[in-house]
Amino acid sequence: MNKDFLQVSDLGSAEFSALLELAAAMKRDRGGWAGALAGAQAVLLFDKPSLRTRVTFEVGVRELGGDAMSLGGQEVGLGVRELAEDIARNLERWVGIVVVRTFAHAQLERLAAAAPRLHVVNALTDEHHPCQALADFLTLAQRWGSLRGRRLAYVGDGNNVCHSLLQAAALSGVHMTVATPRGYAPAADVVAGARAAARRSKARLELGHDPVAAVRGADAVYTDVWASMGQEKEAARRKRLFKRFQVNRVLIEKASSDVLVMHCLPAHRNEEITDEALDSPRSVVFDQAENRLHAQKALLAMLLGAA
Repeated sequence: MNKDFLQVSDLGSAEFSALLELAAAMKRDRGGWAGALAGAQAVLLFDKPSLRTRVTFEVGVRELGGDAMSLGGQEVGLGVRELAEDIARNLERWVGIVVVRTFAHAQLERLAAAAPRLHVVNALTDEHHPCQALADFLTLAQRWGSLRGRRLAYVGDGNNVCHSLLQAAALSGVHMTVATPRGYAPAADVVAGARAAARRSKARLELGHDPVAAVRGADAVYTDVWASMGQEKEAARRKRLFKRFQVNRVLIEKASSDVLVMHCLPAHRNEEITDEALDSPRSVVFDQAENRLHAQKALLAMLLGAA
């Protein structure tokens, strides 16, 4: 396995499957790996607010026998107060893992390149949200049994979550359809890389602009906020443009009869998803949130060679 986990495509198909299997085992026996990271020290360096990511990483490290400390963006000033390279070279003298939640993905790449002894984990950047995708596909695997050949529809903004889901679908053989407003499609380079991996797994990845067509026959329908952190000034405009991409009862009825409803949270209720959809019996959003803990524990154990 690579030293770092910066995006889902850092994993191979076999590693992705093994990670999900380990996460499921850790979920079944939550205390069974209590010494896996004994003596390990982790720093959580977050430039952005966090509930699920911070809590699940702190709890996960401690459940594996390590220790975690959290630092806010103002305390460190990644790329502002100090260069990413200098921060990395300091951290690798003291700790083994840094979990970073920041804006520019390039800052993460610079951290990873500067410190050969430091494991760098992406807890969210503007371009990727890979730990969320691990939890999402663990959730789907536990609901479906097998991922290969299933259909996932993503409706909304072609953002960091969409990028990571495309990469995960390509690794696992899940067919994925994305519907976005024109001008908001996922990044071309991410799509190209995911399609290359999809050719090996036989997954189909399709992009379009019709939410109804995207969800037709889907086994799961996924959405995310229309304006992510850092895009607040665009929120009003995006709300107008994205209106017909709302995940609601009418849209869900176009999907499979046993469709799962997904959202990475936090949700802007009754904007990108209605209360009725988010709180429905088909919703697995809180399973996704729970599975952040187990997927991230498996990731850390594999990165450090403890599993």
